Amino acid sequence: MDTDELLINYAAGNRDFLRANLRQSNLSEFALPGINLSQADLSGANLSGASLRGANLSEAFVMEATLWRVNFTEAILIWANFTKASLIRANLIQVDLHKAVLTKADLRLANLRDADLSYTNLEGADLRYADLTGVNLAGANLSKANLTGANLSQADLYNANLAKAILSRTILRDADLSNINLDGVDLHDAQIEHACLQPLVNSR
Repeated sequence: MDTDELLINYAAGNRDFLRANLRQSNLSEFALPGINLSQADLSGANLSGASLRGANLSEAFVMEATLWRVNFTEAILIWANFTKASLIRANLIQVDLHKAVLTKADLRLANLRDADLSYTNLEGADLRYADLTGVNLAGANLSKANLTGANLSQADLYNANLAKAILSRTILRDADLSNINLDGVDLHDAQIEHACLQPLVNSR
């Protein structure tokens, strides 16, 4: 399926594009709220500035896609693969990313307020200055992730893996950091007022 075919079908009222092949496609700036792209292949696609509010991309392949400023508010992204995707300034408010793969993804300045990232793989992800207020990161893999300046106020990181992560200047007020792996973590100038930090393992 090419981009024109998808847009024509969407304009005609079709929202179901299950398993669509949209590799390397250009859907930037298009408004496609409520679209179903579950199990679709969007590898290398350009969706910068697109509106995908309430969309379903569960189990989709979105590796190395360009998603700058994309609006994924309340989207379903469970089990989706965003490896090395660029999500700079993306709007991910209240998205469901349960068990998604975001290995080495670029999420700088992204808005992830109240999102579900439980058991998500964020190994090596760039989350500098992202808004993660109230996010659920329970059981997530954040090893080697860069969270410099990120806001994790009231976040749930119970049983998360933060080994060798960078949390310099990170805001962790009222966050739950209990039962997590903090081996080799950089907490320089982090704000940890009222955070639950037990047990704290080999942090520096």
